[in-house]
Amino acid sequence: RLRIGNGFDVHPFAENRKCMIGGVDIPYEKGLQGHSDADVLLHALIDALLGAAGLEDIGTQFPDSDSKYKGADSCELLQKVIKKLSQKGFTLINADCTILAEEPKMKRYIPAMKANIASICEVPPEKIGIKATTTESLGTIGRKEGIAAFATVLLYAK
Repeated sequence: RLRIGNGFDVHPFAENRKCMIGGVDIPYEKGLQGHSDADVLLHALIDALLGAAGLEDIGTQFPDSDSKYKGADSCELLQKVIKKLSQKGFTLINADCTILAEEPKMKRYIPAMKANIASICEVPPEKIGIKATTTESLGTIGRKEGIAAFATVLLYAK
């Protein structure tokens, strides 16, 4: 009855875009490029949830070929996934997420991210773990070309 899922997402930086992470608009000189709002944290979390439930991934559920998802708010996409999981008898036990970014610094925004995700997932904030780290200037993230996120979830299947 316990189901584990993992998710990963990465988006490059882009000019004239918001930097949305965990449903929080983080002040930064660049935003993230993507068909939706490009919220890497929520996208990784959505894929982890879908994977744990044995459902198709975020790209299948919300394809970038569908214009109705252009500029989509990832909080709303997460709400749809949580509703779908609930209808299928799944309950989120906990989520553990890691953001990889050299910049912007995330620490001060993590409490708001946790509150957003917990509210959408209808769980107490202590069931949502969010950490941020750098790649010590190595690779794409280290060169400040974008931001990535990992998520792991544990679901209970009724």
